[in-house]
Amino acid sequence: MDIAVVVLLLLFASFVAVGVVATVRTVRAVKRGVERGSAQARRVVEDTALKARRYTLGSAGELAQLRLSLRTSIDSTYRALDAGSAEDASLSEAAALLARLNDHARVLDTELKVLEREPDKGRIADRLPSLAERTERITHSADALRWAAQDRARQFADDDLTSLAQQIDIEAGALRHWAPSTLPTGDSSGDPSGGPVGGKKRISRS
Repeated sequence: MDIAVVVLLLLFASFVAVGVVATVRTVRAVKRGVERGSAQARRVVEDTALKARRYTLGSAGELAQLRLSLRTSIDSTYRALDAGSAEDASLSEAAALLARLNDHARVLDTELKVLEREPDKGRIADRLPSLAERTERITHSADALRWAAQDRARQFADDDLTSLAQQIDIEAGALRHWAPSTLPTGDSSGDPSGGPVGGKKRISRS
C-alpha cells in the first residue's frame, strides 16, 4: 500500500512539473509574440514619422532622410536574402555578413536619432557630413548584397529555363521521328477509331 501511494505521489509530481514547464513555455512564447508585435508597431510609427520629416527643411529633414535610407536599404536586403535562402544555401554567408552590417546600421541609426534632439545646430552641421558618408557606405554594401542575390536568382532561373527548352526541343524532335510500329494502332478493320472503313455507321438488325 505504501508503494502504491509513493508511486501516485511521484506521478502527481511529474504531472505538476510538466504542467509548470508547459505553462512557463507558453507564457514566454506569448511574451515574445507581444514584444515582437510591439517592436513592429513602434517601427511602423517611426518609419511614418521619418517619411513625414524628410520633407522638413534644414538638418531635421536631412537626418530623417539618412535614417530612412538606412532602414530601407537594410530591410530590402533582408527580404531579398530571406526570399532566396530557402532555395539557395549559398546565401547563408551573405545573410551572416548582412547581420554584421545591420549591427553598424543600428549604431548609426542611434547616433542619428540622438542628433535629432541636439539643440546645437552648429554641432549638427559639423557631424552631418561624416554621418552621411557612413550612411552611404552601409547602404552601398547592403545594396550590393541585394543586387547580387537578385542577379544570382535571375541567372538560376535563366539557366533552368534554357535547360528546360533544350529538353523540350529534344523531346519534340523525338516525337516527330516515328516508325510504323510506333504509331498508335486502331481496330483491325483499318480505322483508328475502331469503326468500319469508310466511316459508315454499322446498321444493327433486330
